[in-house]
Amino acid sequence: QVQLVESGGGLVQAGGSLRLSCTASGRTFSSDAMGWFRQAPGKERLFVATISRSGGRTYYTDSVKGRFTISRDNAKKTVYLQMNSLKPEDTAVYYCAARYSASSGNIYYRDSDFDSWGQGTQVTVSS
Repeated sequence: QVQLVESGGGLVQAGGSLRLSCTASGRTFSSDAMGWFRQAPGKERLFVATISRSGGRTYYTDSVKGRFTISRDNAKKTVYLQMNSLKPEDTAVYYCAARYSASSGNIYYRDSDFDSWGQGTQVTVSS
């Protein structure tokens, strides 16, 4: 497994932006596909975005397409989630997740696909 630490959450007004970061340790970061998930109060944890280990493939849930961008810097062992045009419904705890990927182009989007999780960072969007 890998240890993941998220940062960058906070309180922002609707229409604003935040960039989340997730830094990894304990396993070769460039061998891992990465994902972001979120959990709103009283709801299940849901997929947001994922990126292949090479960074060449990404995939997003429909509700964030065109607003959020996932990226990674393998030299810094960090994955990012740039969130623009934030809406109150984006309010949630955001979790970073990792899993080993045998192929550089594979992407994963199910909660059960990932074996390592961060502690989460709170994002609150006020209206």
